[in-house]
Amino acid sequence: MAHNCHVLRRTHGNEEISISVMRLANIIAGGIGDEEEDGINQLFLHVDISKPGQKESLHFLCGLYPDALGIHSVSLRSKTESSGFLAVPTNYGGPVFQDIDEKMRDALHSFIEERGINESLFPFLQAWLYVKDHRNLMRWFKTVGSLVNDRKQGASHA
Repeated sequence: MAHNCHVLRRTHGNEEISISVMRLANIIAGGIGDEEEDGINQLFLHVDISKPGQKESLHFLCGLYPDALGIHSVSLRSKTESSGFLAVPTNYGGPVFQDIDEKMRDALHSFIEERGINESLFPFLQAWLYVKDHRNLMRWFKTVGSLVNDRKQGASHA
């Protein structure tokens, strides 16, 4: 994911779970009729589930909505040794999620939901992103303010 995504980590039994989350607006630029820019109504998640010592991680790409979790794809990916982050897949990533048998799709939904990844996360992640964005904006204002003040002081001495 891009540098501006946010990552949460937790454990479930002996599994390590990491969630990278972005607002969909960060991925797809606002289109026509996008007047309600302040409201987040969809989040994009990368969910990685792995076990310590294993070389591969189960990777879910999901859309999270206030009332539903939609899985777009599931793949098995190798983890890089140094960072723990996932490497870009070089092998077959599996079939398109919608092409998988319905019972298997239901099982994968149950699997991820048992680990706490479901629509009940939406309000928390929405609020968490607002706080993160606010902090980043305040940091930006401080940096810009420092730059403007430095230039004013430099101009007054000239």
